[in-house]
Amino acid sequence: MSGAQADSAGADGAEVGSAAAGVVHRLAERHETLATVESLTGGSLAASIVNIAGVSGVYRGGLVVYATELKATLAGVPDDLLAERGPVDPEVAAALAEGGRQRCGADWGLATTGVAGPEPQDGKPVGLVYVAVAGPNGGEVRQLDLGSGRDHVRAGAVVEALRLLADRLAAATS
Repeated sequence: MSGAQADSAGADGAEVGSAAAGVVHRLAERHETLATVESLTGGSLAASIVNIAGVSGVYRGGLVVYATELKATLAGVPDDLLAERGPVDPEVAAALAEGGRQRCGADWGLATTGVAGPEPQDGKPVGLVYVAVAGPNGGEVRQLDLGSGRDHVRAGAVVEALRLLADRLAAATS
């Protein structure tokens, strides 16, 4: 897991669209598929992906698991992990990505979890986000400190999740 201070302060529609287009086109070239599992982003990651023309051959589907218990029942995160660590945790993020990958039958799973605010959650500060990817050769989790402001945190999480996937795809072809 790596930590990052995201520079997504200007995360706008163009930046999100560009990041989404990049991963969709790379996945299409590789004949690989993607699934998403979202908590704090509430479907905006999936929306950014399906906005790209030609995505139907790449995107399998996704889960929005805002409620903690749905992370277990729908995404397959172990109940004991959620009980011990809470929903905003790097291991939970990794389990979300792998769970989405398996349950949607995709080559890659991409997940978001964190605290968008306005208040801290279970002792975790506003702006703490974990994005995770699971793929054919393992996964990766990044911890982000996105500052404050719900819209800013959520938009930054989408961009950073897409960047993580882009990085993993680039590494897989090297």
